[in-house]
Amino acid sequence: MTTSPFLRAATGATIAALSLTLGACSSLGGGGGPKDTAFVARDVESLYAAAKDRLDRGDLRVAAALFDEVERQHPYSPWARRAQLMSAFAYYARRDYTMAIQRAQNFISIHPGNKDAPYAYYLIGISYYEQISNVERDQAVTRQALQALNEVQRRYPRSDYAADARLKVDLVNDHLAGKEMEIGRFYERTGKWLAAQLRFQNVIETYQTTSHTPEALYRLTETSLALGIPEEAKRYAAVLGANYPGSEWYEKAYELMEEEAPASVMGS
Repeated sequence: MTTSPFLRAATGATIAALSLTLGACSSLGGGGGPKDTAFVARDVESLYAAAKDRLDRGDLRVAAALFDEVERQHPYSPWARRAQLMSAFAYYARRDYTMAIQRAQNFISIHPGNKDAPYAYYLIGISYYEQISNVERDQAVTRQALQALNEVQRRYPRSDYAADARLKVDLVNDHLAGKEMEIGRFYERTGKWLAAQLRFQNVIETYQTTSHTPEALYRLTETSLALGIPEEAKRYAAVLGANYPGSEWYEKAYELMEEEAPASVMGS
């Protein structure tokens, strides 16, 4: 998955902010060479400048390592705080999400009130988000993404990061609902009607604003008929008709009720 366009834009602003004093502090250029990558003791300004030069040139592996060196060699310098966040981004950009999350969490634990903390929280959320796999696989990372993105909204509700997090939360919820539907359909195919119902009910209760709700209501109509409770089936079909009257799932539910429980349909 490619780097989030929002994060690229946000990172551009962050890099600029973190580097405002760089030009005044150091005259090191981007000439390259062994001295850029040798992890020997160096003054903090030239070490940070070498790291940023590598980042600008797209050498993410070396950039991350050099930003880490800034903190290791100069842990009490203001540059170390900047380097922590830049290191987190460099790891994220090279899709080393575990290290990106670790470095961002380290920044937050040491500088919880820093003005760049919202960016660090967002970086954690997007690092989980970009690891979301398809619905056939375990969704542990998906839930971690949801928790991290919700944390961005909770802590910084008026920030641009929160606005982007809200959009991604909707997609994450849709993904989790899709997983519930996949499991429910499997139970239904194997005749485990009650187990299937529990999955479909979870979709309409927990993920009711997602795209999967109409189908979940239809499946609940199906499983209720299979369990021999046509009145429950009628109720689910009615909810489907009231909320999604033009849906293909409502048409299927109506046809199913006419075929399997015509007395219930006539009595509606």
